[in-house]
Amino acid sequence: MSAFGPELEPLTELSPGIRRLVAPNPSMMTGPGTNTYLFGTSEIAVLDPGPIIDSHLDSIQHVAAAPIRWILVTHTHPDHSPAAMALAMATGAELIGIPAPAGEHQDMTFRPDRVPADGDELVMDNIAITAVRTPGHASNHVCYLHDKNNWLFTGDHVIDGSTVVINPPDGNMKQYIESLRKVKALQCAALAPGHGDLIRDVDRVVDWIVDHRLEREAKVVAALRSNPGTAPCDLVPHVYKDVDPRLFGLAERSLLAHLIKLDEDGRARATNDRWQLLAE
Repeated sequence: MSAFGPELEPLTELSPGIRRLVAPNPSMMTGPGTNTYLFGTSEIAVLDPGPIIDSHLDSIQHVAAAPIRWILVTHTHPDHSPAAMALAMATGAELIGIPAPAGEHQDMTFRPDRVPADGDELVMDNIAITAVRTPGHASNHVCYLHDKNNWLFTGDHVIDGSTVVINPPDGNMKQYIESLRKVKALQCAALAPGHGDLIRDVDRVVDWIVDHRLEREAKVVAALRSNPGTAPCDLVPHVYKDVDPRLFGLAERSLLAHLIKLDEDGRARATNDRWQLLAE
């Protein structure tokens, strides 16, 4: 079902009490744009209000059609959280999420009123929304489980139709894979990602992402075996032969995340940014 207001974005009702707006920030990294979700009917919780775009903030407040009481944030990357503070100032809503870590590409304006621990619940409008800590893509990443539908709102932990960049030092591949397995163990009916459409084939999608990451790790190991003492930038063409060379800069970040995981697993080490396998 879609509803339109004057100069407002299309609103999609996914289920009674769950609606989605797509922020007008499409790009190679964000796909069609950042998904903003609204929960509830008599009182509203907004998840990931996105970047500061006046038209999107207007749409959120217009379609809410009830007081916005809470603003939830999955993580503090610039396409997910910057509008949270502006929306809170406009509505008086409580901000819920984890503060931004130090580093580039973080929204340092996000200052939550409440920091959720794993398993914390927000009870509203006869539903409960449970925080599920999922570090990996970002150290402060949180997914949110809607108990009535058994849907997990995944931010950038799982997105529709693609994989995400794991960018050290804040991104961590080992934690990311562990968090994916945690998501699978929840046995959710669907995943509602931060970009793209609802994912109903949960096990298949999560298994594919984990297998893809482990297959890439195997390619890193093979490249290190053939090219010991190599810098990450020189390993990229060996490991990412299937990737457009224009994306090698991004690929190098994920490759470094794989190398750090191998280090954490006791399988590789670096000396002066030159990596080699340890005895297997």
